[in-house]
Amino acid sequence: MKICIIKLGADGDVLRTLPIAKAIKTKYPESKITLITKGDIAELLNGISYLDEILKTPYVGTATFDILYNFDIENEATVLAMNIKADKKYGFYSDCGYPAVFNSGAEYYLNTIFDDELKRNNRKTYQKMMFEVAELSYKKEDYEIVLNKEDTKYASNFANRNSLQGSNLIGIHTGASSRWPSKAWHEDKVKEFILKASEKGYKIILFGGPNEIAKHNSIYEELKKKNVNLFRNNPNNTKREFAAVVSLCNLMICSDSFSLHTSIGLKKRTIGLFFCTSPYEVEEYELLKKAISPMLNNFFPERMDEYNEELVNSISADDVLQLIDEFENKNK
Repeated sequence: MKICIIKLGADGDVLRTLPIAKAIKTKYPESKITLITKGDIAELLNGISYLDEILKTPYVGTATFDILYNFDIENEATVLAMNIKADKKYGFYSDCGYPAVFNSGAEYYLNTIFDDELKRNNRKTYQKMMFEVAELSYKKEDYEIVLNKEDTKYASNFANRNSLQGSNLIGIHTGASSRWPSKAWHEDKVKEFILKASEKGYKIILFGGPNEIAKHNSIYEELKKKNVNLFRNNPNNTKREFAAVVSLCNLMICSDSFSLHTSIGLKKRTIGLFFCTSPYEVEEYELLKKAISPMLNNFFPERMDEYNEELVNSISADDVLQLIDEFENKNK
């Protein structure tokens, strides 16, 4: 049996769609699953046993599939779902430029995109909704990121250069998509947290990409004056290099973002900061604790795209430290 899965969209969403691929392979163990995605997220999926083929857009194949699942509502994906030949289709297609559903199981998720009241009141996780799209029962299937020897070597070299062996190491990802500028913790709160965590004996890696270089330099220079030694990933890391450095951490702190889903895929304890996006849609897998802004309901979902200074300051350093203590006490 030949099965095609389409998931373009945000990198983090691609990762949290993987449990559905795992469940599909369980249901059809003799199947060959082809995943079509886009960008460099594809490289991070190498080594996952239930993905037999990973392709990137633009897709120019002519294969016919037994089943096609499209978990994406963006136009490129919905048009692609229409053009690929398959005997049975689930998910979303394009109807005169607007997303429509192949099957009734996909209706609920599509409605959450256009109905703010339904979105606000939704308590289903993203995974639960995607399993409904696929008309599969959800048993909280997880997913994994598989690191290879090169990745392990990269992580080891990073640890050796920075003398991080055996460290009580916390990673903080300080970035956020420009689409949701209030997703990222305020710089002052990041610095306050690092100072307090350092006093408790933790070492900190700042994670970010090219857009965070100026912010990282500012944080680094200010805390250096206070004798706090910070470590930083290379802002030009590939996805696999990024994941390799995350694998060194005992715990990750990040917004609802690619870094959060990477951390969970690596089975790391994770603290997610939720300022303007739904905490309910993110599956915890007993790995995630959620710090939820008291101002969330003032911005979600109608004002998610706004930047608000008070909002990004609304989760305190002590709030996050308390969640770390909860993790530590659980392990005693």
